[in-house]
Amino acid sequence: MRRGAIIEVAEAAPAVARVIAEIKKFSKDAATNIYAAIGTTQIRVQTSRGIVAVSRTDSEIYQDDIERVVKASQAIQLAPNRMVIHSITREFIVDGAADIIDPLGLKGNRLESNSLIVDAFAPHVRNVMRSVELGLGEVSGLVFTPLAIARSVISKAQKNLGTVLISIGSGTTGVAIFEENKLWGVAQFPVGGANISGDIAIGLKIPIDVAEKIKREYGFAVARDIHSKDMIDLATIMPDGRGMVSRRLVAEIIQSRLDEIFELVSQEIKLAGKAGQLAGGALLVGGTSMLPGISDLARQELKLTVQLGSIIPQDWIIETTPAQQYIEDPDFAGAAGLILSGMDLEDKGKTKGFTLPGISKVKELFKYFMP
Repeated sequence: MRRGAIIEVAEAAPAVARVIAEIKKFSKDAATNIYAAIGTTQIRVQTSRGIVAVSRTDSEIYQDDIERVVKASQAIQLAPNRMVIHSITREFIVDGAADIIDPLGLKGNRLESNSLIVDAFAPHVRNVMRSVELGLGEVSGLVFTPLAIARSVISKAQKNLGTVLISIGSGTTGVAIFEENKLWGVAQFPVGGANISGDIAIGLKIPIDVAEKIKREYGFAVARDIHSKDMIDLATIMPDGRGMVSRRLVAEIIQSRLDEIFELVSQEIKLAGKAGQLAGGALLVGGTSMLPGISDLARQELKLTVQLGSIIPQDWIIETTPAQQYIEDPDFAGAAGLILSGMDLEDKGKTKGFTLPGISKVKELFKYFMP
C-alpha cells in the first residue's frame, strides 16, 4: 500500500484472503457482505444541486419525488477514471424553504436537494475490490475512510455543535467536518505518522525502524516543552548506536511535520466555510494521536478545543473484558465504523441484497481478532 491505496493487488490479495478465511469460520454470509474502506488520497469533493417539479396535482411530495430529485443532484460529469463513492444529501428545499431533512408528505411545487458528492480515482477503488474478490470475498459497499471513522467516534451532539475529525494514520491524514448534523467537508492528505518517522531517520541519519522507536518512546509534539539538556542515548536504542541525541531536536522534527498536517486541516476547515464555527472542537484519532503533547499543539494551531477520540459505545459492542478494552481503542475506529455504516445502509435498504450477520456473529468476529 502507498498513501492509503493498494498499489500491488498480487501482494495485497493473499493477506486479504487469510482474513476472509478466518471470517468464514464464523459466518459464510459475512464473507459475501464485506464493507471496504477507501483510503486513497486521490479523492475529490464537490457540491451538487438537483431540482424537480412536484409531480402530483395536489402538490404533495411523495417518495418518488424525493428519489427523482436526489438522482438529479447526482447527475454530475466525471472523467472516465473517476467513480462516485458517496452521494450525501445535506438538505432538501421546498419552494425556497431550506434546511428540510425529510420532505415526505409536505406540499410544494418545486423540490430541490443539496448534495455532497465524493468521487475517487477508479483504479484505486478497483484494486480494493479486486483484492477482496481474489480472497473469495464479495464487496457490498464502499466507505471513504474518514467517514467510516467519523461514524464510530463522533456523536450526534458533536455533529450538531460542529466538530472536525482528524485521523492521523501511517501514510495519510483524514479529515471530516460536521455542523448542524451535516457533512460540510471531507479530505484525505498524503502525509501521516510514517512521514514523521522518515523525517527523524533523515535528520538523525539512523535506520527507519530506529527512528520509529525513538518517536514512540521519546517523541513529543511541542519542542519548547522539552529541556534543551534532555538527551537520548542511542546505545539504548540500537545495538551499534553511539553518541547522544537531543530530545528537543527530535521534538522539533516532529513538531515541524505536525505543523504541516494541522495547517492542511486548517485550510480544509476554511474551505468548508467553518473557520471559528466548530463549537464541538476537534477529535484526534489514529496511532499518531497518542503522541504526547499533540493535543496541546493541535489546540494551539487550530484554535479549537481538542480531545482524543474513542469509539462511542454501541449496543453490539461486547461488554466483557478484555474485548471491551480493545474495541474502545481508537485503532479499531475504522473497522467499527464500517460495521455501523453497513448497518445504516441495511436499514435504508441500500445494500446489494445481502444481509448483515447477526449481532452474535459480530461479537464472535471481534472476539477472534482481539489480541
